[in-house]
Amino acid sequence: MGGFALKRKANGVVYGKRIHCSAQLPPPAWPGRAVVAPHRKTFDGPKPISIVGSTGSVGTQTLDIVAENPDKFRVLALAAGSNVILLADQVKTFKPQLVSVKNESLVDELKEALADAEHMPEIIPGEQGAIEVARHPDAVTVVTGIVGSAGLQVHEHPSKSIIGKMFCFLCWPTVAAIEAGKGIALANKETLIAVSPFVLPLAHKHKLKILPADSDHYAIFQGLEVIEAHYLYGSAYDETEIVIQLQSIIHSMVEIQDSSVLARLGRSDMRLPILYILSWPDRIYCSEITWLGSLTFKVPDNVKYPSMDLAYAAGRAGGTMTGVLSAAIKKAVEPIIDEKISFLDIFKVVELTSDKHQAELLSSPSLEEIIHYDLWAQRYAASFQPSAGLSPVLV
Repeated sequence: MGGFALKRKANGVVYGKRIHCSAQLPPPAWPGRAVVAPHRKTFDGPKPISIVGSTGSVGTQTLDIVAENPDKFRVLALAAGSNVILLADQVKTFKPQLVSVKNESLVDELKEALADAEHMPEIIPGEQGAIEVARHPDAVTVVTGIVGSAGLQVHEHPSKSIIGKMFCFLCWPTVAAIEAGKGIALANKETLIAVSPFVLPLAHKHKLKILPADSDHYAIFQGLEVIEAHYLYGSAYDETEIVIQLQSIIHSMVEIQDSSVLARLGRSDMRLPILYILSWPDRIYCSEITWLGSLTFKVPDNVKYPSMDLAYAAGRAGGTMTGVLSAAIKKAVEPIIDEKISFLDIFKVVELTSDKHQAELLSSPSLEEIIHYDLWAQRYAASFQPSAGLSPVLV
């Protein structure tokens, strides 16, 4: 029977159940390499960019890069959530042409915060606003930094073709940017983990490369990063190993054919990865201080960190399984905040949700199907009751 086995080790003994998946092979990872175009476009002035998620960690650090390099980059459009005060400060500083807030109710608040501003941009609220920021006609590169549970809502695709009534606020700006032919600087795990089976073929169709703008995407030390490395670089799961680097200085290492190892070292800061992707294929000066000191490595304990095996298994299954894994993790974390389950129960919830999904696994899903199973995974993961030994409650 085709499929994969999830095995965990303890005291040298392999135990655990075998999990079978569809015999169908998952779609291939990202084809080809990101190479410099022979006649690539150059700019007389600063490179124009848009930022989706400007008030989050990725967005604010991207704006730090812009502020430090005003001769290299300029901001045309910003999309934010509900942090109106910070967004207003960003507008006053960077003077974008277009901004977006999470919903209509925040527009008046933003206008009031900008009452004394020299520049008043166009404001488009909601999902449509985020889409317009992502596909701004004059932007060359779009930084997509929406993270967390922004929600799945009912929506109709704004283009001529309708791909479904379900709208993924996390991934749709990325899709819109790809369809508009923008360069994609991706720092959104949900997009990469869940919808790569749809987004990567779409980018290939439009002859675009998706470049990682997150230090985690450089790294292959943690579970989900194994899946990211597969989709970003086409690396086989059997050739991607997890290593714990105790000082958090090495973000990635690649062993090449002659056994040499190339490593990317730096502080735990996203500014350098963001700067590199925004300026690629060029390199420009960065004020980050060079790190010097000792480096310590450790082989991870699969019993102590059982989610690593689960991530490998989900990645090998491909298709909708990686999205289900991501959604289940996101939902399983919520009861931790409310102290309803223990931290170690997260793995149990995610494992059982992934196991349940195997009967309906799709290897080449549409965006509608990806969203459907994302919602299903969140509902199923939320149905576990700790008082019943984490047995699912049917809803």
